[in-house]
This record gives sequence, C-alpha cells and structure tokens, in this order.
Amino acid sequence: MSRGGKLAPEVQRALFVKNLSYNVSSEELFDLFGKFGPIRQIRQGIANNTKGTAFVVYEDVMDAKTACDKLNGFNFQNRYLVVLYHQPEKMARSENDLAKRQESLEKLKRQHGID
Repeated sequence: MSRGGKLAPEVQRALFVKNLSYNVSSEELFDLFGKFGPIRQIRQGIANNTKGTAFVVYEDVMDAKTACDKLNGFNFQNRYLVVLYHQPEKMARSENDLAKRQESLEKLKRQHGID
C-alpha cells in the first residue's frame, strides 16, 4: 500500500494471468486463486493467441491485491506465473501501437522491395 492507506491506481479486482499450462483446468485455477478470497469469475483463453492466459475477477479488491502479490512469479505446474492487474486502456493502446508498427514495417518492406 502507498502512503495514506490508499491503493495504487492500477490495483483493481480483475487480474490478468499469463504463462499458464495449456492443460490447466478451471477447477485448478479456482483452487489456486480461491485461497485469497471469493472469486466472481475466471475466464481462460481458448483461442490460439490467448491460450495459457486467464482473467481472474475477485469480489474484493484487497483479495485481488493479495493474490497478485503472492502469485506473481509463483511456480504452478512447473511454470512461473505472471499475474498483473487488468488494464484495458493499456491493452487497447498496445494493440493500436502494434497496428502502427506493422503498417510501418509493410511500408519499409515495399520501399526496399522485400517480400
């Protein structure tokens, strides 16, 4: 916690989890993350570009903070978890940046005759 007992602005109830095993079950995720408090929802990535990820939404922000603090870097099923606070505005910005970079790359390829 920061000074004055307030949470940092990025702290929220929704967590984004990366580096999960493709074979992890939702029950195993509920068991692991449920140790830190009541969970509202867990959504696992199933598309090719989202496999190995999940969103975990807690009922209480303090439970989410505790889970993030304790589970980021935790070895689960022989993989080190990456647990972050979900920041949709940051994700949208990064997708936008990626599209611009891809456009720039295509332009450079055309300029230099590279397929």
